[in-house]
Amino acid sequence: MGGHIVWFDAVAIGDRPQVGGKGASLGELCRAGIEVPPGFIVTTDAFRDFVDREGTRREREALEAAAIPETVASAVTRAYEALCDEADGEASAGARDLPVAVRSSATSEDAADASFAGLQDTYLWVRGSADVLAALRRCWASLYSEPAVAYRERLALQDDGVAMGVVIQRMVNPRAAGVMFTRSPQSGDPSVVAICASYGLGSAVVGGEVTPDEFVVNKVTGLVQKTTISDKALRHVPSDDGSGTREEPVPEELRSQPALGADEVRALTEIGRRIEKHYGCAQDIEWAVDAGGRIFVLQSRPETVWSARDRATAATPKAKSFDHVLSFFGNKRE
Repeated sequence: MGGHIVWFDAVAIGDRPQVGGKGASLGELCRAGIEVPPGFIVTTDAFRDFVDREGTRREREALEAAAIPETVASAVTRAYEALCDEADGEASAGARDLPVAVRSSATSEDAADASFAGLQDTYLWVRGSADVLAALRRCWASLYSEPAVAYRERLALQDDGVAMGVVIQRMVNPRAAGVMFTRSPQSGDPSVVAICASYGLGSAVVGGEVTPDEFVVNKVTGLVQKTTISDKALRHVPSDDGSGTREEPVPEELRSQPALGADEVRALTEIGRRIEKHYGCAQDIEWAVDAGGRIFVLQSRPETVWSARDRATAATPKAKSFDHVLSFFGNKRE
């Protein structure tokens, strides 16, 4: 793989060094037959061309103000225009300023032992090539945000060993969205899928600004074991001018209604099972359902909290039947 741009269908999970964790996962999901909004990735080669040319690695403010190399800017603009052309060919779309998500995809993120979730930038409902390029530059610079740098230091990851890919992906205007865990985030139970759902864009759920509905489903039987319907007071929606997002109240008659129907819960559960089977480990999945009931997966990363506890437990030496005897004699020697 070479160059500054690569499309999702040309990427697999092993391409993390070239496209970052999020980009590699999206490409892998496409290969597994999971429906993902179309898009492309600005590669880590483009990032390195940018920071090496400026000589400003590790300086976020300087990177945010730096010019993108013309070869990179041209490649990104052409790819974005191709994404617009694809939408123009669909009856439901048709705009030269197609709204996209511009999402950081660092090489160190979404791994089994380090998620970096929320530590680097994502921009939603970005329109027009100029704004796409501006969001791209901010994503690159966010690799050097204080939280991201501190997290890498805690994990003993060297700055020189990480790079940033950036995902540019067609936006879904969802009726509902949220996250799904193929292992209970509360108890670690691997036999269930936990789905958190609310109205509008998933950013309200991920950002903790709304308490979502929760559906806990048995993976084997498909039966819903627990349903918690919340009072969902707000949602994130596209801004009135069509660029960026805004917050609005949820209509009173919808606030305490389930954000998902029974069929959608079943469909999401099956998607979660498929993704977990494909990767061979529990997953943390972001998803969206459009007005027509079509489900899209926006991201999938390994679940890290309970998996880390499992690894720690497995590494702890097992007690032996004669350990208490050795302990007794050890105490006597003291």
